[in-house]
Amino acid sequence: MFELLGIPPQALFGQLLLGLINGSFYAMLSLGLAIIFGLLNIINFTHGAQYMLGAFVAWMLLNYLGIGYWWALLLVPIIVGATGIIIERLLISRLYHLDHLYGLLLTFGLALIMQGLLRNEYGISGLPYGIPAELAGGQNLGFMFLPNYRGWVVIASLAVCLGTWFVIEKTRLGAYLRAATENPTLVGAFGINVPLMITLTYGFGVALAGFAGVLAAPIYSVNPNMGADLIIVVFAVVVIGGMGSILGSVLTGFGLGLVEGLTRVFYPEGSAVVIFVIMAIVLMIKPAGLFGRTA
Repeated sequence: MFELLGIPPQALFGQLLLGLINGSFYAMLSLGLAIIFGLLNIINFTHGAQYMLGAFVAWMLLNYLGIGYWWALLLVPIIVGATGIIIERLLISRLYHLDHLYGLLLTFGLALIMQGLLRNEYGISGLPYGIPAELAGGQNLGFMFLPNYRGWVVIASLAVCLGTWFVIEKTRLGAYLRAATENPTLVGAFGINVPLMITLTYGFGVALAGFAGVLAAPIYSVNPNMGADLIIVVFAVVVIGGMGSILGSVLTGFGLGLVEGLTRVFYPEGSAVVIFVIMAIVLMIKPAGLFGRTA
């Protein structure tokens, strides 16, 4: 059928794979944003810089300490999440009683500081980060060639996103988190340390961005600007899925990645704006987003 349209099947499936890869990062980053906004009511514009920081920390661990990819997948989210905890305790916690605009301005400024510091130190040219030997090569599926590493990225992001959704929506810990956002005084009356829970929640959302940065490092060049453009698209994904909706962020992230890939096949000129066109349409029809709840 696609050959009748003048589209080789290899090109179609190749673009769908690229869309799925992009969707994996959209889903993980929008998931972290949704957690932070849905549970803390903070619009975290630093998220793109923290994603970039995850890739840089992985590069530094490899080049300065000889720590490879698999250990970086474990250590980088902890390191980046710890920086998020420090930021939340020292700065963001002072803004919870103020308008959302103050948190947006603060996190936007922090993102510019992070990018500027790394840009001054390493420049804007991409730093290489190799694919681990265990995931080199690929599989010939007949209709397309699937690189092993890109397949791993999709599987890892799916596992992280679904695991996070399950913890927040289906476990007692998740119930405590949701209750703490609605009535922190009541939750605190049961002996739960609400400020600590909020801090750890922010740290976990930031750790997701760091994890995504490690996954992205072998695919994209590690550079200070790698999160700047991506975060705009991720915010659009969050708005389409519904601000604060965990499942909405995951499904919308993967879905919009595939839509973007298909657009590159049928109308390449529109691939850069298709997500924003969808966002405008969704906001006109359902301002709360596809999975969002109206007030």
